Amino acid sequence: MEVVTGTGHWYKAGRGLVPVRWVFVHDRDGTHRDEYFFTTDPTLPPKDLIGSYTARWNIETTFQELRAYLGLETTRGWCAQTVLRATPCLFGLYTVVALLYEQLSSEAQGAGGVDWVGKEAVTFSDALTAIRRWLWANWVFAKGNPTPTFAKLPEPLREVLLYALAPAA
Repeated sequence: MEVVTGTGHWYKAGRGLVPVRWVFVHDRDGTHRDEYFFTTDPTLPPKDLIGSYTARWNIETTFQELRAYLGLETTRGWCAQTVLRATPCLFGLYTVVALLYEQLSSEAQGAGGVDWVGKEAVTFSDALTAIRRWLWANWVFAKGNPTPTFAKLPEPLREVLLYALAPAA
C-alpha cells in the first residue's frame, strides 16, 4: 500500500476556511481500488483516519440489512417522533434476530440458507429465514391445535413448504 496525505482547505459559511486532512491510499498490487479519505481534524494521523473508515464496515452492513429486510426507511410517518420511535424498535428487532439465531442448533441454523460463490459467512437473511422456519415448524404449526395438521403432511412436503415460505415472508 502507498499512502499520500496532505492538508487542504474547505470554505464553510460563517467559519471561513476550515482545514481538511486528505489521505490517498493506493494499492500497488492493483487488487483493491484507490481510495480518498477526508477529515476536518488535521491532527488525525493517516493510519487512524483509515482505521476509522474501515471500522464502519459493521455499522454500514447493519444499516443495509435493516433497510433491506426490516424496512428501516419505509416508516408510515415522517415526523420526528415517528422516526424516533420506529428506528430503535427496528434496531431492537435486528438484535433479537441475531440473538435468537445464535441460540438455534447448528442443524436449524443451516436450514434454508442460500449459498453462492464466494459466500463465506451467514447473512442476515439466512438468519431470518432459519428463525422463521424454526418458529413455524416448532411453534406455529406444532401448537395450532391438539392434532396438528402440519404434522400429518409427508416430511418432504413439509420441507418444501418451509423452504419456500420462510424466505418470502
